[in-house]
Amino acid sequence: MKQIIFSSILLLSGLAMAQNCSAFYPFTEGATSELSLYDAKGKPQGKVVYQISNVSTKGSATIATMNHTLIDAKGKELTNKTYEATCKDGVVSLDFKSLMRPSMMEAYGDLGADVDAEVTGTNLDLPNKLSIGQELPDAAINVKLSMSGMSMNMGTNIVDRLVVGKETITTPAGTFECFVITQNTEMKTMSGTMKRSSKQWLAEGIGVVKSEEYDKNGKLDGSSVLSAFSK
Repeated sequence: MKQIIFSSILLLSGLAMAQNCSAFYPFTEGATSELSLYDAKGKPQGKVVYQISNVSTKGSATIATMNHTLIDAKGKELTNKTYEATCKDGVVSLDFKSLMRPSMMEAYGDLGADVDAEVTGTNLDLPNKLSIGQELPDAAINVKLSMSGMSMNMGTNIVDRLVVGKETITTPAGTFECFVITQNTEMKTMSGTMKRSSKQWLAEGIGVVKSEEYDKNGKLDGSSVLSAFSK
């Protein structure tokens, strides 16, 4: 279960879209990407489906509303949420609230009604122009829970984002020329801090084609591949 949830969060960082603005993603209402999730041994763990439900403009910005559905290996829907991506001046910016893990919301609910939650963060940005060796901006979400004079902090930091190369990747959805991006993720919970790393293959006009997640020791912990795409 934890692996499925982490994989879906990871994929959010590569699935923002913008019409006539983003070089990497088509942007039309109804455009859909399906990525199949696997554990370290290649066993199916479920899938995550992204669909554009609305496209609008505000000033010089184009705004995409994205529906995100996480489904387990038995076909049961685990989570369903909506978030926005904004494209302006050649950069797609994903709302930092999309990085919120289900465990954060569960912790908030378990603490009862007399809890104040302050959510802050930095959006996840992806520029149109990528090149090998390029460093990409960090992103983060921080949740501060306050109750009875006490406070607790949880959050996710995505750091050390780097374009490391270009590769050709073949999946059930086709063959794609991709930029390869690596990044580190630090997840702080009430029980401690977990560090992970990941690698994404990103194709122009498509988005995320493949991803791999690694544990703190650099061992493969799960992966995803693009299994269906339509626009």
